[in-house]
Amino acid sequence: MLSAHASLTALAAGAGVAIGVPLGVAVARRPRLCGLVLGLAGVLQTIPGLALLALMVALLGAFGFWPALAALVLYALLPILRNGVTGIQGVDPAVLEAADAMGLTRRQRLLEVELPLALPVILAGVRTAVVWTVGMATLATPVGQPSLGSFIFGGLQTRDPSRVLVGCVAAASFAIVLDLLLGLLQRAFAQRRGRARRLALVGLGLVLGGSLAAPVLLAAPSSVAAALTPSPGNTSPEQRSAGARPASAAGETLGPIVVGAKTFTEQYILAHLLGARLTAEGLAVERREGLGSTVAFDALANGDIDVYVEYTGTIWANYMQRGAPESSWRTLALASAWLAETRGVRLLGALGFENAYCLAMRRQRAEALGITTLADLATRGRALALGSDYEFLGRPEWARLGQSYGIQLARTATYDPSFMYAAVARGEVDLISAFSSDGRIAELELVVLSDPRRALPPYDAVLLLSPRVAEAARVVQALTPLIGAVTVERMRLANQMVDRDGDKRSPEQAAAWLLEQAEAGEPR
Repeated sequence: MLSAHASLTALAAGAGVAIGVPLGVAVARRPRLCGLVLGLAGVLQTIPGLALLALMVALLGAFGFWPALAALVLYALLPILRNGVTGIQGVDPAVLEAADAMGLTRRQRLLEVELPLALPVILAGVRTAVVWTVGMATLATPVGQPSLGSFIFGGLQTRDPSRVLVGCVAAASFAIVLDLLLGLLQRAFAQRRGRARRLALVGLGLVLGGSLAAPVLLAAPSSVAAALTPSPGNTSPEQRSAGARPASAAGETLGPIVVGAKTFTEQYILAHLLGARLTAEGLAVERREGLGSTVAFDALANGDIDVYVEYTGTIWANYMQRGAPESSWRTLALASAWLAETRGVRLLGALGFENAYCLAMRRQRAEALGITTLADLATRGRALALGSDYEFLGRPEWARLGQSYGIQLARTATYDPSFMYAAVARGEVDLISAFSSDGRIAELELVVLSDPRRALPPYDAVLLLSPRVAEAARVVQALTPLIGAVTVERMRLANQMVDRDGDKRSPEQAAAWLLEQAEAGEPR
């Protein structure tokens, strides 16, 4: 993660300097053009980071590295441009007159007088841009770019403060070290100290080079050991949990199988579950977690990830753009045909549980108001507040609830899913758009309001395979035993293992337990 974060930061900051410094120099002596360029750069800064990343995904038609890089470059431009302009404009006119009197050309005056004098100011802007870029890069995780944000987003979703702390401390430390070295470089240019300048450049090279090389250096000892003495100790945690054999040479023909996951606990667990089954077949596995919903689907269709768990209701409403919900079996059949015909994606089968949207209230609050169904909510909900995740209020399901029941509420608020459950537990909202397989429903003593008019479509969890592996026999063979083997009771318990405050398990441990239960057949 540090390597990916460092490379993204270095390239974005480098591109920002390559674009911003020449552009700042070019417009510094042109007041009207200067105001326009700085104004446009300032507008870019007003766009929220995640929104800018999402916009780049839409504009570039891709996900992962390139949209993240484009967004970070745009974010880095303002301080570099502003300081470039300020540095050039701040050169003493008397110095410029002396340069002209010496017969220097405009180019010579720029390179030999203006830029050297403006360089400390320009470097101050670069320092600001680099610190911003390090922080902004943590937001690249939801669009599919690995970064230190993977720790932060993963920790938020699984209620693991230690992971959040690791991500924050690592990003902050990286930013502080880079800022100190760039500060040393700035002072060295200002004071014309060649030795300090070389020391700062070497330090920057070592920090960036070390960050990029760290994964290779850390992996080398285990790789050598694996080559010399194959043993169970050399297998990954996923291989050990599945009793896997080492990957064979034949298994390498497919290359690593990339398992995707969205941004909530269940998806992290299922990504480890799929990884365990794939490594049991000797296939190399990579996980790409914390993806936005549409990002994950587009990445699968484009072959950037190979397998992930989706939900039929999401396919039906978001991707197929269908209105009235169908029965579970018809939705599954129609979704499978649509995916194959339009995207070349294979729906391998349903895991055996449904994670449907539902509205849930604290039991005490629901009983006090006499609310048990969505129809009851329609008549008694005018004074109530709803908390939802980022997507729900903009989805067709919410519109259908309004059409079917005429629900009117006092207010709505959007939360990260982890904070959404905390908000209803503290009474900050009266009900939430919960998920039927979430372990926190039982933990927080929430009641799910029934849907007598069936306004919400079914949300069966299904395995999707990308066009690249849709016909791969070993992938199909590895994942087929999971079809129909994960009941909603098991999924709720696995989710609860990760989400609860006491005796927490990691997503990997919950996945190992879930795999054991699935392979055991009937629930124990």
